[in-house]
Amino acid sequence: MITVSNLSLNFSGEPLFSDVNLKFTEGNCYGVIGANGAGKSTFLRILSGELDSTTGEVSVKPGIRMSVLRQDHFAFDDFTVLDTIIQGNARLYEIMKEKETLYAKDPFTEEDGNRAADLEAEFAEMDGWNADTEACQLLEGLGLDSDEVLYRPLRTLGDSEKVKVLLAQALFGKPDVIMLDEPTNHLDVHAIHWLEDFLFDFMGTVIVVSHDRHFLNNVCTHIVDIDFGKVQAYVGNYEFWYEASQMTQRMIRDQNKKNEDKIKELQNFIQRFSANKSKARQATSRRKLIDKLTVEELPASSRRYPWVGFSMDREAGKDILEVKGISKTIDGEKVLNDVSFIVRKGDKIGFLAQNELATTTLFQILMGELEPDEGTFKWGVSTSQSYFPKDNSAYFNGHKENMLNWLAPYSKDTLESTLRGFLGRMLFSGDDVYKSVDVLSGGEKVRLMLSRMMLFGSNVLVVDQPTNHLDLESITAVNNGMIDFKGNLLFASHDHEFMQTIANRIIEIREEGVLDKDCTYDEFLEFREARGK
Repeated sequence: MITVSNLSLNFSGEPLFSDVNLKFTEGNCYGVIGANGAGKSTFLRILSGELDSTTGEVSVKPGIRMSVLRQDHFAFDDFTVLDTIIQGNARLYEIMKEKETLYAKDPFTEEDGNRAADLEAEFAEMDGWNADTEACQLLEGLGLDSDEVLYRPLRTLGDSEKVKVLLAQALFGKPDVIMLDEPTNHLDVHAIHWLEDFLFDFMGTVIVVSHDRHFLNNVCTHIVDIDFGKVQAYVGNYEFWYEASQMTQRMIRDQNKKNEDKIKELQNFIQRFSANKSKARQATSRRKLIDKLTVEELPASSRRYPWVGFSMDREAGKDILEVKGISKTIDGEKVLNDVSFIVRKGDKIGFLAQNELATTTLFQILMGELEPDEGTFKWGVSTSQSYFPKDNSAYFNGHKENMLNWLAPYSKDTLESTLRGFLGRMLFSGDDVYKSVDVLSGGEKVRLMLSRMMLFGSNVLVVDQPTNHLDLESITAVNNGMIDFKGNLLFASHDHEFMQTIANRIIEIREEGVLDKDCTYDEFLEFREARGK
């Protein structure tokens, strides 16, 4: 459906990627991956025709209708939710509006009647009579009440609701090609599962950028990797690509090591025998062999993995945390109602709630940022806690100090060399460490907050949505660091893989109390589905 030929893109004279030759075919889902700044979203904009490449071309099969997930949440504020969704099929929406104009005319001429007849035929052919029904189905699948929002202006919805409406717009009307940039943002687990099923059954072509590893594994037939200044496609989902890429890197390193060892052996031979006439011919032949054995350097990947590891200054005792009957009302809404549980030593608990505010509020109460309306909690005397808040703005907004000075109060060793070394492991190098913390990107702030946590040496971590703003490499590093942590962990995350690989217990905050199970995340979802709740 889409053919990319000899494509390249330069920014300020520097190539972002070059010599790209790809085909995107019907019935396949392509996951576009790469480090932050590699050009994933830019590549999608070129494919959709929104941005011109420096060289090469993108050819789209004639008659193909392409649908794109819009990123401007304000572009449709003056339209109703229904009109916004139907605009996913621009021609259908154009026909609807022309019909409305024609039928409102007075007098209604014979010419108007003929035009209306043509429009009605095209409207029926495009399944326009089912447009409202399809829009409602999309909204319900994504977790919105269609009866409540369908005829409301989009500007009256919250940001997360707007994202869902724009996603519904991209899926509307059976397009031939769907392009999605981070479609699972702001979706709960039910909406993500619904989207996975929708894309699995979709017969056209899907091209998606996502940081959600589980989503990529479930929907992708191919991975398009942007790295080394190249864009290359591989058959298989993300997990298959990751394992294959790691194996390839190991093979290259192993071969380089063998080459290096062979070169050393040959160099020693030459050094020992180059002055010996009887060995001169052998020495000459070995020099020629060395020329053929020049060590191939690994390509300079744009991927960088931070080092994330949490160590405990001391081990906690038997008593970790006891929560009794906590309730809390915020802005007239009761977000916590009689929440009780006991944390045991070794528990890594993943928290769920239909309303995300519930988990955030609970964590804020446990960390002393809020007072409960009712109930109590008690930390074990041997515990020490580190907190990663969902909203870190209080730590950065209005703070003009550089990273070194910002981090120093949390470190036992305040030597600049020590702090530089620590920040270097978190991918802050060179003059980066002198940047004012209030101008950092979302991902940089998250890495700095994680650095702060690691310096505390706590035996309990309370972590609220740590993967927001991170690229796949950083998510993987945080994921592995929390798997390896020997203490207790209380956390909430939208990342399915994160929940599945870390949690040994799941607590779901409900309208009344909690549902508490010792199991993995997948086992919990199966249990809940079997109960129909």
